[in-house]
Amino acid sequence: MNKNTLKAIRRIPFRSITYDLELTAEEVASLMDLAAKVKNEPVQFRDALRGRNVALMFEKPSLRTRLTFELAARQVGAETVLSIGPVAEREPVKDVARNLARWVQCIVARTFEQETIDELARNSEVPVVNALSDLYHPCQALADVFTLKEKLGELRGRKVAFVGDGNNVAHSLMLTLPRQGVNLTVATPRGYEPKPRVVEIALEMADAYNAELCITHDPKEAVAGADAVYTDVWASMGQEHQRDKRRRHFQPFQVNSRLMARAKPEALFMHCLPAKRGEEVTDEVIESPQSVVFDQAENRLHTQKALLLMLLA
Repeated sequence: MNKNTLKAIRRIPFRSITYDLELTAEEVASLMDLAAKVKNEPVQFRDALRGRNVALMFEKPSLRTRLTFELAARQVGAETVLSIGPVAEREPVKDVARNLARWVQCIVARTFEQETIDELARNSEVPVVNALSDLYHPCQALADVFTLKEKLGELRGRKVAFVGDGNNVAHSLMLTLPRQGVNLTVATPRGYEPKPRVVEIALEMADAYNAELCITHDPKEAVAGADAVYTDVWASMGQEHQRDKRRRHFQPFQVNSRLMARAKPEALFMHCLPAKRGEEVTDEVIESPQSVVFDQAENRLHTQKALLLMLLA
């Protein structure tokens, strides 16, 4: 790794990234700068993590998260090892963490329960990265910030509307976007709001960074004048048994051409994928020129490269 490569990387002091606030707003901004360099000059970073090993622990099926983390590690010179299935199927989580820390330099985990991520981090002597839990999806939020910056430029004062379930993606957006100066409105059906504790913390962050955060039950109000409209599936993995009930409650929150018309004419459409076309979003919206869903998916690769570099280089 040459001196210019080193200069481009702002190291994060040793820590795990179990949820969004473990990266400061300034570190997120630095990560965005590094992700742009990584995306535009990938060859410069191809050996930066040679000799490092990353464990991927996946309790849930995955396309984007698994492949982008595997490719991110490999494209900056690291090796990956993959485990699929419950993290603590045969032994306590703390023992899994202690074993892995003897073999690898980073643990990336996609789990059902946030507590699994937290316990890995408490017992690991190497960084643990939350690739997704039922409570947070910080790596998706980083890719979303990067995508918004690519498409919109300066983010301060922009408005993003999230319409749908107050889920892990909504939580991470609430904790990340206001700290970058983005005004965020979250619209959910009654009974499907974000967790009260996350709302409380996010409101504090919005106030500290002079941004607005609004929680509403009116999707039309939420998207009015928005620069970007974001949605996610109505029933996340593990909630399939609720799908029919949720479909009834969420139908007024479908992102279709009528709802998009209430946003700015050039408003972006965003989705973390996979999408249930015809449910939370119509084909005409997700296939429209305003849709940036595949840019978001691509940018998972670049932001995760930047994150690994800042943790391990």
